[in-house]
Amino acid sequence: MERIHHINPFAKRDSHSSNSVVTYKALTIITWLLSIVISVYYTIHSPDDGVWPRRKIWRQNDHYATAFRLNHIIASIYWLVLFILQGGYIAHLFSGNVERVNEACSVGSHFILNNLFHFAFVMLFVRSLFGWAELIIILNFINLSSVYFRHPGYARFIHQPVVSGPLAWTFVAIYWNGAIMVPNAQTLVARIFGNIFIWSILVYGLFFIVVYKDYTMGFNLSVLSAAIGVSQFFVQVIALQWIFAFTIMAVLFVATVVVAVPAATGREFGFVRAREADTERAPLLGEG
Repeated sequence: MERIHHINPFAKRDSHSSNSVVTYKALTIITWLLSIVISVYYTIHSPDDGVWPRRKIWRQNDHYATAFRLNHIIASIYWLVLFILQGGYIAHLFSGNVERVNEACSVGSHFILNNLFHFAFVMLFVRSLFGWAELIIILNFINLSSVYFRHPGYARFIHQPVVSGPLAWTFVAIYWNGAIMVPNAQTLVARIFGNIFIWSILVYGLFFIVVYKDYTMGFNLSVLSAAIGVSQFFVQVIALQWIFAFTIMAVLFVATVVVAVPAATGREFGFVRAREADTERAPLLGEG
């Protein structure tokens, strides 16, 4: 068992050898750049191979007027900011602070896997292989949920770009891609199901805000809810989906502020700081 733990890249460790740190640095940079390049390329270009309908990422999004269609401007800004923050995370792998390097390496395997899953999803999504793309999203959701609950107490510079940012996107993408995957997703019945399932975004966000005091999850999901709301408004003005989306956005944003402001001012109304002694406590209340 000890040998298995030693070779398992996802095992929790208090420290990492110099060789493993070098490996994490190399694989993290390579997969992160791969994720960025493939995202940018297929935002601009359509694939030119395969026999299925092939479209650019946001043309694929706009082609299907589902209940979870996203506003591509808001969603693109979300990803641009996320990629930049991930660059900041990678910089900490080269820090002279051993503790920060160890923490960054501890989530490195999950981050690398997330990048590979993102690459696979984009390749499948633009080629209209939505069933396989949905499987990839679900697998990545399991990967990111695992790192969240196994490493909930790391500082903001790790948690936001590596955990909560990708996890919030992946949760919404399950519905986004899933709605496209379902036949006749633009029918009245499909819209009604969309009116129901969209509330899971609120429940999911409030869970992390209430249980973990995680204001980044609340903010991330509020932005993505706004992306849904804006898109749905232009699809169908007289409809419930955009009203629900904006309501969810507002509730999550207010809940986020209620948690974030006390944390930023140091007055947390009895909430313990995540970085004090026990890193297994609620995330993001410690110093990043």
